[in-house]
Amino acid sequence: MTGDDAAAAPGTRPDGQLPAPGADAEETWHRVHPVSPLVRGWIALVAILYFAGRERAEAFFEHGDLGLDDFPLLQVLLALAGVLLIIAVAFYLSWRFTRYQLTREHVRVHSGVVFRQQRQARLDRVQAIDVIQPLLARVFGLAELRFEVADSGESAVRLAYLKLDDAQKLRAAILARASGAAAGTDADTEEAPELPVVALRPGRVIASTLLSGTTVFLVIFGLGGTAILGFATREPLSLAVLVPILAGTVGSYWSQFSSGFNFRAAASPDGLRIRSGLLDTRAQTVPPGRIQAISIVQPMLWRFPGWYRITVNVAGYSGGDADGRTRLLPAGTRDEVFRVLALALPDPGTAEPIEVFSAGMDGSGDAWGYTTTPRRGRWLAPLAWRRNGYAATGTALLARSGRLRRQLDIVPHARTQSMALHQGPLNRRFALADLRLHSTAGPVSPRILQLDAGTARALFVEQAGRAREARRRDRTERWREAEARTSGPAPADRHQPAPEELPDEHR
Repeated sequence: MTGDDAAAAPGTRPDGQLPAPGADAEETWHRVHPVSPLVRGWIALVAILYFAGRERAEAFFEHGDLGLDDFPLLQVLLALAGVLLIIAVAFYLSWRFTRYQLTREHVRVHSGVVFRQQRQARLDRVQAIDVIQPLLARVFGLAELRFEVADSGESAVRLAYLKLDDAQKLRAAILARASGAAAGTDADTEEAPELPVVALRPGRVIASTLLSGTTVFLVIFGLGGTAILGFATREPLSLAVLVPILAGTVGSYWSQFSSGFNFRAAASPDGLRIRSGLLDTRAQTVPPGRIQAISIVQPMLWRFPGWYRITVNVAGYSGGDADGRTRLLPAGTRDEVFRVLALALPDPGTAEPIEVFSAGMDGSGDAWGYTTTPRRGRWLAPLAWRRNGYAATGTALLARSGRLRRQLDIVPHARTQSMALHQGPLNRRFALADLRLHSTAGPVSPRILQLDAGTARALFVEQAGRAREARRRDRTERWREAEARTSGPAPADRHQPAPEELPDEHR
C-alpha cells in the first residue's frame, strides 16, 4: 500500500485489507464492495450501450449488415476498448472515494470524486435501519444498508453495496451501540436473536391486492367511465383511453404484491423486524419507541375475509408508501393485528386492551370509553357520526373514524408532536370542532372528527399535559443500557415472548 493509500484509508491493515465492520477502532475506515459501482450504475451502462448500438442494430435488421464498412475493424475495437476503459476508471474512482466509519457515537460516509460529500449521523438518533437487496445485488450476494435518523428528509446514511454478512454485522453493531448494549467499539457484534410473530402466505397477498381500492378505481372510474364515454359519444372505445388506465392499474397491483410478498414480522431485543419483497427484498429493524403513529385500516372489501392493514409513521421514513416500508402488516387477521400491536405498542395503557382496541377497529357508540360525535353532528356525517370519536389510555390516544372504510389511528402520548383545533363554517354552525394531531411525515394523519367544541378544547389541554408527562418519563433512547449494566445481552424470550406466551391483553 502506498503512502497515499494509507492516508486515504487510516486504520487499514498492513496487507491492505480492511478489518471486519464490527471490529474497528475509532479511526478505522472501510470501503464498500468493489462491485458496487456496477450494481449502482448498470442502468446507465445499459443506456449507453443502447444508444451506441441502436443505429447499428437497425442497420443490421434492415440491410443485413452492421454498417461498419466505412470503419476499419481496428478502429471499432479501439473505440470500444476506450469506452470500456473510461467506464472502468469511473467505476474504480467511485469505489475508491467511497468510505465509511463507525465510531462510538456516529456513522460517517465520505463519497464523491468531483463533488465530494461527507455525511454523518448520530447513533442516538437512529430511527430505523434497513438492509435492502435489489435483484442484481442479490446475484452478487450484496446488500445496501440504509440508516434512518429523525429530522431527515432522506436516508441519512446509504451504504451501497456491502456483502450481505457485512451489512448485517454493521446493522447489529449500530443497533448495539445506539441501544447502549455495547460497552465499546472493539468487540464484534452478533445479530440479536428473534422470534417469528407473523408470516403471510402469497395467496393472501394476491387476494388482498385484488380486493384493494385499485380494483374499485378500475371498475368504477376505468371501465365504467370509458363505457359511459363510449355510450355518450356513440363511438367504440379507443385503446388510447384504456391503455393508460390499465397500465397504471397493473403497476399499482405489482407494487402492492411485490412489496408484500413473503412478508414476515419478528420480535427482537433490537425492536420490530420486518422482511418482505419478491425481486427486491428488504429487511427492516425499527427500534423500540421509534414508531410515531399507528393506523389500522379495514377497507370495505376486506370485511368479508376479516383483514386489516397496519401502517406507521417513523421519523426518517418520509414520502409515500410505494415500497411498503411503512407497512407493519399488509393484510392480517384480527389475531395477527394484536400480535403486531403488542410489539409496536408494548404497553397499551389499559387493563382491557382487546376490548378497547376492538371497539376502535370496528365498534361504534360510547362503549369502552369512547367519546363520539354528538347527535347534532349526524347532519354532517349521517353514516359515521356514532363511530367518529376518541379514547385515551395511559399510554396512547386512539382516534377512530369511517363507517365504510374503518380506521383507527393510535398516537403514543410521548410521540405527540403538536396539535391543532379546526372549526370550519359548518362545524361552527353545529358547535363542533376537529382535533388534528401532528406527527412526523408518513401515511398516518391522525385526527378526531366532529367533536363537541367544548369537549375538543378540553381534550386539547388534557392531551398536551399527557404528552408532556409521557416525554418526561420516556426511556427509549438507550433501550438496552440497563441490560448491559447488569447481566449483558439476554435471550430473545426475555425481551419478547413468543406469541403463544404473550399475556391475554397482548395476544
